[in-house]
Amino acid sequence: MARGTLVVGKRRRCMVDIEKCREYIVLAQTRNFLEASEQLNIAQSSLSKHMKSLEAELGVTLLDRTTRKVSLSADGRVFLPYAERLVRTANEARNALADQKRYKRRTVRIGSIPIMAPYGITDLLSDFDQDTPGIRLKITEGEPDLLKDQLRKGHLDLAFIRDWNHEIEQGDAEDDFIRIPYDTDQLVAVLPLTHPLAGLSQIDLAEIAHEEFLLLPEDSVMYKLILDACSTAGFVPRVVYSGSLAQNIIDLVSHEMGVSLLMRKPAASLCAGKAVLVDVNPTFETRISCYYLRGTEPTPETAALLRHIASR
Repeated sequence: MARGTLVVGKRRRCMVDIEKCREYIVLAQTRNFLEASEQLNIAQSSLSKHMKSLEAELGVTLLDRTTRKVSLSADGRVFLPYAERLVRTANEARNALADQKRYKRRTVRIGSIPIMAPYGITDLLSDFDQDTPGIRLKITEGEPDLLKDQLRKGHLDLAFIRDWNHEIEQGDAEDDFIRIPYDTDQLVAVLPLTHPLAGLSQIDLAEIAHEEFLLLPEDSVMYKLILDACSTAGFVPRVVYSGSLAQNIIDLVSHEMGVSLLMRKPAASLCAGKAVLVDVNPTFETRISCYYLRGTEPTPETAALLRHIASR
């Protein structure tokens, strides 16, 4: 052969078996086939065959074998940290895939009116979540117009929305939704304990027309519904406060800062003897329904939740 000539043999295509690498690491630690095979829970003969196969795959001798012990060859010592890295990477990949499988659950995107607990919505969703661990729930609160827009855009799968009952009965509500009736509630006057009308079971709404009103925010559906109710009763309420927390409204009422109109169920859960709830005449009733978009096929997960809601 001429000086300076480089002879390159046939290129070896190496496919390293990760499990054999695991076994090699144990054998390198124990330096004993019997002890390694016991740790790995495989036959000693099988371990020996696997090591020979691994050496054949790599095209090198990894082990110097004697009758008494096993020692690593020079190639074996070079390969050991790479085998450890391969096994470590494989373990990390396996764990990542397990986590992905664990958290890759189908999600049902739910919208709801801001007050959920008094209507049992939180209990309903919690029960469903516990009964169906393979389904993840993503819950967003919002006003009806926002929730309906999100349903139309496909950003929500279903939503708990409040309507005036008479709108539904008269067909005024939008027809691009299917509604599952869920709960009803009615408007009540929230009066201070010392108010002259506090001892009555029902009052005409017009009887408090002269009062100062403490209401929920102007951009809320409740504010609009209350203005509608007061208009029906023949007056425009004099609003001196509007805020997003009904608890603050009730606290202000208890300090005789004015009166309010709220839905009975959430108001009753917050009053705790601070104020009196009195029915109003005429009766203004709202209905909470579970909305989903007409003409769309619910996913199996969404359909399961819809069945759960309908069964209550």
